[in-house]
Amino acid sequence: MYEIIVSGGWLMIPILLCSVGAVAIIGERFWSLQTRKITPPNLVAQIWQWHKAGTIDDKHIEALTVSSPLGRILAAGLMNRNSPREIMKESLEDTGRQVAHELERYLNTLGTIAAASPLLGLLGTVFGMIQVFTAITVHGNNNPSYLAGGIAQALITTAAGLSVAIPALIFHRYFRGKIDALVLKMEEEALKMVDVMHAERVERKTKG
Repeated sequence: MYEIIVSGGWLMIPILLCSVGAVAIIGERFWSLQTRKITPPNLVAQIWQWHKAGTIDDKHIEALTVSSPLGRILAAGLMNRNSPREIMKESLEDTGRQVAHELERYLNTLGTIAAASPLLGLLGTVFGMIQVFTAITVHGNNNPSYLAGGIAQALITTAAGLSVAIPALIFHRYFRGKIDALVLKMEEEALKMVDVMHAERVERKTKG
């Protein structure tokens, strides 16, 4: 393996750095974007129980804020639970945009790695071909050993760049889709809480 990396030339260094960065980001995103961490089940039901019992206070809201991204969004709505429906929804949407932006952390970097790695491989190919033609100019093409170094560099850097770029692109698309699904789920849960709480408020006013 070491001999292959050396044969690829100095451009293997940034390609290897890209591979390390991609693996680190993919591992971190798999850990951070677990569904149970982002949208814990039965969270809206728990809030509804607090609401029915009249126990929603600053301590509950603070605990909800730090519990999960969905909890942070719902806590923003609860802080405006006595406000009109539109104000409550606006606070949920503002916090939701911040949470969605945080969920996309490192994805731009992963996308850059996916785009840059094959270009680094292509640059290595160009340098390898330059080396080949230089060898032909100096030594002619009668001895293949003079050409082997440049050809090896061209092939190795191209393969290495693609080997990094392909999984990086796949996981970039995967995480994008997962984040979109999580954001949609959080929006549904937030609207469910707003509808339930305001429906009860309207019902109380009607009975009163």
